[in-house]
Amino acid sequence: MKRLSSPPFRIFPASKTTPQIAQNTIQKNPNSANPTFQTASNRSHAAVSSTGKSTSNPSKRSNLFPSFETSHHLSNAKEPICNNHDLKTINSVDLVHISEILLGNDWFLLLNHAFRPHKTSLNPQLVVRILQNQENQLFSLKFYIWVSNADLELSKNESVKRVLSDILFRKGPVVLSVELIREIRAAGCRFTEELFCILIGSWGRLGLAKYCNDIFGQLSFLGLRPTTRIYNSVIDALVKSNSLDLAYFKFQQMAADNCYPDRFTYNTLIHGVCKNGIVDEALRLLKQMESLGWSPNVFTYTMLIDGFFNAGKADEAFQVLETMRKRNVGPTEATFRALVHGAFRCLNPRRAYELLTSFVERKSVLHESACSTILYCLSKNCMPREACEFLSKISQRGYFPDAPTFNIVMACLMKGLDLRKTCEIFDGFIGRGGKPGFNTYITLVAALYRAGMFQEGDRYVNHMFLDGLVCNVVSYNMLIDCFSKAEMMEKASETFKVMLARGIAPSLVTFNTLISGHCKTGEVKKTRELLKMLLEHGFEPNVFTFSSIIDGLCRAHQMEDAFNCFGEMVEWGVAPNAITYNILIRSLCVVGEVGKSMKLFKRMKAKGINPDVFSFNALISSLCKMERIESARNVFDSMLKAGATPDTYTYNAFIKALCDSERIDEAKETVLMMGANGCTPNSYSYNPIIDALSHVGRLEEAQELVSICKRKGIHINDLPNLKTASELTDGVVNI
Repeated sequence: MKRLSSPPFRIFPASKTTPQIAQNTIQKNPNSANPTFQTASNRSHAAVSSTGKSTSNPSKRSNLFPSFETSHHLSNAKEPICNNHDLKTINSVDLVHISEILLGNDWFLLLNHAFRPHKTSLNPQLVVRILQNQENQLFSLKFYIWVSNADLELSKNESVKRVLSDILFRKGPVVLSVELIREIRAAGCRFTEELFCILIGSWGRLGLAKYCNDIFGQLSFLGLRPTTRIYNSVIDALVKSNSLDLAYFKFQQMAADNCYPDRFTYNTLIHGVCKNGIVDEALRLLKQMESLGWSPNVFTYTMLIDGFFNAGKADEAFQVLETMRKRNVGPTEATFRALVHGAFRCLNPRRAYELLTSFVERKSVLHESACSTILYCLSKNCMPREACEFLSKISQRGYFPDAPTFNIVMACLMKGLDLRKTCEIFDGFIGRGGKPGFNTYITLVAALYRAGMFQEGDRYVNHMFLDGLVCNVVSYNMLIDCFSKAEMMEKASETFKVMLARGIAPSLVTFNTLISGHCKTGEVKKTRELLKMLLEHGFEPNVFTFSSIIDGLCRAHQMEDAFNCFGEMVEWGVAPNAITYNILIRSLCVVGEVGKSMKLFKRMKAKGINPDVFSFNALISSLCKMERIESARNVFDSMLKAGATPDTYTYNAFIKALCDSERIDEAKETVLMMGANGCTPNSYSYNPIIDALSHVGRLEEAQELVSICKRKGIHINDLPNLKTASELTDGVVNI
């Protein structure tokens, strides 16, 4: 492969047909997900460009209409799913037309006219869909106001209120200006208590405590009078916006308006003080609440558990559960989550594990939510042995983790547990009918390949195919990447062929992964065929493609071809990045061409690409090996000026060079500098200094460093001419 400009790589005429190929691919394999509800803006912006790619911004659409993707508000609603008649009504309503009506001045009258044919079939699903369809939160508010006047009961529907509240929170606050209130009144609408509570709730979630208080003072202007429910909404909003003092002031003001606190009022205040760990006040409120005839419920006790942990009182938190048992109040999943998360937050993780294990063992009935949360916390605290032990204990009592919990546990086990034991747990889960996720499988396979356990890894790959987990371009790409990183390019190529045979169109990531894998294993010639296929599928090489090929050529010591490829990047309109330059700078340094690497480094900066720590490290390491320490220091100073942070590799290069030059004291100062700059010295930092001290006969200093390393758990090479501390002591005694 003398030049990359040979026909298989440079195919400019073929690139002219690329858009058509890309279009054909998209027509055969559409990859754009249709949202549940398509809005006018979605339709107008979802145009397809000549390259066959959508010009719409999916992330922006998702932010504006998140419920379209998941419809979680509808799925959580307690109302029955709409029947066929309701569905026809929903589909027959022109959402674009409604948005246009809400934009005008006579929106109330025009909505009455537009919904006259559908008024009898107006339902929560239709209202939710229209609320979510509005790009402006003010339009959603106006439509809800119309619904409140058209059908009061429908405006009280929980799913409708929840969706409106989320919209007002997500898209920013609606300010109740005098103009808006006049517009609402001019339309013949009234301001309902439901609407006021929704608005107050959204302002509280946004942290607008002062505004909540100001609007509450204008209740009479809105045509409302204070009620316990309105006070509860205001107090809840103030607590959520961390204005506890103001919430207490409203609480004390209730009696003056002939409003009396209920269980919700007290629970809200207890939540506020518990969040801040003021449990004494929470207990006072609890006593006051009971004296007024309001018995605490599961929410009260759950908040008390959280409050005791926030105050660092773990024993009292566990005692709350005993109180709940005596009062016949059953804990919920939220109670167990508060208990487990609080224990791990308040206590040493090991102590938390011991207390929670003891708690679970004492219970005659195993609570799945408690077990799952304990496993989650053990995994997040990187406690694989404890997670394995706990899983074994509760499995014997009939616990079986769900797939998400098991996937989290497996990620922890693979980091710190013996792989064979991990595989036993994994096989046990599958044997009991469990279905691990694709990511869990692929992570385990990668770990097995890294450990050289290829047969085990292959076995799980077969499982993945049998379970249908390898079914799209993303999963195939991840599997190919796994094989490539394990340098199993034969299997990576076989997987690519299977992918094509199944009719799954590869992406640019597929080709880049294969090209990178072949280049790292020294099979640069195989990239030609892949490049040809890449172009035939309508793709163009990007910076990752070129950087991979350049890296492969450098590894094969074909520097001339590497620079030819570097030149061709510009012809393809692909700008090299820091990674591309770093590959070439490092490779030039390896072959001793430090002068050329310095020129390339300067060219990199001239092109406006900021060098990173790897750029500087290659130069510093090379200069240090050449014993040009002062030149290396100059590069180090440039590194600091450029804002790049030196790492352990940077300092170790200087330490080795200084020790080789018998400038041992400077090397020791460099170790101290490492610690001061946030880098932890390792065996590569200390070994050269200890060797140098030994070589020049400074044995006591060397021995002192060895002792320091042993205390820090740093492995040091054995030196025959050094005695241990005990041997030195024995020698003194004998004398």
